[in-house]
Amino acid sequence: MRNVTEISYLTLVGLSDHPLTMNALCVLFLLIYLMTLITNLLIFFLVLTDYHLHNPMYFFLANLACLDLCYSSVTAPRMLFDLVTKIHSISIPACIAQAFFYLSFACSELFLLSAMSYDRYIAICHPLHYKLIMSWRVCARMASLIWVAGYSISLVHTLFLLRLSFCRTTSIHNFLCDLPHLIQTSCTDSFINTVVIFLVGTSLGLGAILLTFLPYVYIFGTILRIRSKTGKKKAFSTCTSHLTVVSIFYGSLIFIYLIPSSSNMFNLNKLFTVISALINPLLNPLIYSLRNKDLVEALMRSFYHLRLIQASF
Repeated sequence: MRNVTEISYLTLVGLSDHPLTMNALCVLFLLIYLMTLITNLLIFFLVLTDYHLHNPMYFFLANLACLDLCYSSVTAPRMLFDLVTKIHSISIPACIAQAFFYLSFACSELFLLSAMSYDRYIAICHPLHYKLIMSWRVCARMASLIWVAGYSISLVHTLFLLRLSFCRTTSIHNFLCDLPHLIQTSCTDSFINTVVIFLVGTSLGLGAILLTFLPYVYIFGTILRIRSKTGKKKAFSTCTSHLTVVSIFYGSLIFIYLIPSSSNMFNLNKLFTVISALINPLLNPLIYSLRNKDLVEALMRSFYHLRLIQASF
């Protein structure tokens, strides 16, 4: 079916139309975005340069930091631009492109959290075979598959989006373009798109939930059999950060995509979209770094080396 688009721009309603509120939100989200960039780049840099962190757990953490950087960069700059310029209009190609990258990074993070669950399962339940099973070749293949799978799933939905037509002035009641928003604003029959979203979303969601939470059934069973209190505490501490990140990520996605939207739910939907797109990428590195002695020690070593370099000059 040929795309017969008759309008070239959509309107992003945003979070508020009050000037003072918009200015305050601009400053707040700019600070959040800058902190997100700094914290995730710092974790990525530490894992890359510190040989003490060269193991599968931190390899996946570096991938998570990279994903969070991309995830927030898809949404934050556009939102800040709208808050500063008060324009709120976006071209349809740009809107579809934003939806493509937003969905691809979200899907990749979904798979990455599952891979991190598997990594913790092998580390706790099969510690003697950990290095053999989670070799660098296996980790690299898993990471590559995660990124490719995220882009592939998003590409499928984007190709189906291109068959839709936008032939009336429409507004998106959010600060970003997402797959459901574009389908709702289309004037073309979107039954096929809805079926594809349901089939892919159901299989992806159920698969990700099983791959993420099923390993913890065996993990908790193994931890409970550990006699040493120190051993139990150490095992739990390696899982707490990941479970916290998973809970926040899944919680925000469930509210955004599974709870039916209505005119009364627009503000709550915007709030959870902010949490998913802007707050989560900042919380993830903070959750992992504040509870992780290895990362703190690596940071201290980096500061020490920087001081030595400065002293040499």
